[in-house]
Amino acid sequence: MKVDGGCHCGAIRYEAEVEPAHVVICHCTDCQTLSGSAFRTVVPTRPGTFRLLSGTPTIYVKTGDSGNKREQSFCPDCGTPIYSAPVSDDAARVVGLRVGTIRQRDQLVPGDQYWFRSAQTWLAQLPAIKTQPTQPVFSRKGTFGDA
Repeated sequence: MKVDGGCHCGAIRYEAEVEPAHVVICHCTDCQTLSGSAFRTVVPTRPGTFRLLSGTPTIYVKTGDSGNKREQSFCPDCGTPIYSAPVSDDAARVVGLRVGTIRQRDQLVPGDQYWFRSAQTWLAQLPAIKTQPTQPVFSRKGTFGDA
């Protein structure tokens, strides 16, 4: 499947090919910290298909528990995480796209969860948590709504 996407501010734009059946959720503590959320949703690209159309991401190299080094790319202007990849100059490398940056993200349903031992326990309660169709106004008092 051909996908395209980019960062929140529009400075970084890309295209790639992915296999929708390979979408995963990662619950590792690195992904929690680097995403600023409870987990990260990722899809690997087909080898050599990732192509930047505009912008130059900033690269942060993290070392995992295994000792492997991975590039973490993000927009230098708005901070949106774009992809991770092995540290390499190989043009045919596979990058792990951050599904939230893909325009076709509604078609990319996760099929597996990694590092589930690190998952936040409250995720099991998600279906029971109250929902809002949009975000209420955040007041100057630090509350949502009129309170």
